[in-house]
Amino acid sequence: MGKVSKALDKAYHVNASPAGDQQKLEKMRGHSGPQTRAEKPEDKPVLKSRQPSSAAWDERLSQATTVTGPVAESFRTLRTRILHPDTGKIPRSLLITSATPGEGKSFVCANLGVVLAQGVDQYCLMVDCDLRKPALHRFFGLSLGRGLVNYLRDNEDLASMIVPAGVETLSLLSAGPPPVNPAELLGSERLARLVDELENRYDDRIILLDSPPLQAASETAILAQHVDGVILVVRWGGSRREHVRKLVERIGRERIIGVVFNAYEENVLAAKAFGYYEYQDNYSYREE
Repeated sequence: MGKVSKALDKAYHVNASPAGDQQKLEKMRGHSGPQTRAEKPEDKPVLKSRQPSSAAWDERLSQATTVTGPVAESFRTLRTRILHPDTGKIPRSLLITSATPGEGKSFVCANLGVVLAQGVDQYCLMVDCDLRKPALHRFFGLSLGRGLVNYLRDNEDLASMIVPAGVETLSLLSAGPPPVNPAELLGSERLARLVDELENRYDDRIILLDSPPLQAASETAILAQHVDGVILVVRWGGSRREHVRKLVERIGRERIIGVVFNAYEENVLAAKAFGYYEYQDNYSYREE
């Protein structure tokens, strides 16, 4: 039985308390040496703000931005595991997905994006690939506007549609206007090339793709083959084990770098018991 299967089995049976020490948020520090001449404006270093600056953010983003608490600590632990993998190679692109709707994948993607952007060296670009039920823009108080659909359908330039998301080191490519043919767009060769284009154009950023649940869009399994790794979101007490196992089989165990157990019961799940991560939120996958 593979590591992911063992993790899933233990998650449904283990009864332990959460473990892990609290970590502090990293802060950007700028250092300047002695000045030997009058400093011109263009000589001054530009320091990127890594703290949230938008009052329009959804309150659920505070889960990752608080200094203390098990949820914030879990997201920072996930960030550490991503930036310091056992293989030594930091993944440039990650797919965030789930087996079925309503498991909180967009919540996890948005909070992980914020935490990555608050790191010392990282920039993060989020892409909303859930063309049927896009959600990332709402977390950051943004409109759908132009986005991925315009790139796939109308061949519009990516750079003109990527917008800041409240932190200077965090940006978003929204899903764009609702298409009449989401399955065709998600299964197109152009989408398959999207990750390569983003990695080549934005080589200083970690790219997070919020993809549709596999049960809602089989194209997710195809998209998973074009990223460096997959994070699977499983809603505690709401996911059927056979659906999760089917998703793991379709994507491939070797591509899944972690499983997020979302909306878990406090003091029920222990991260050290199976080596993955757990979070808590009240997010539901719904029409608005």
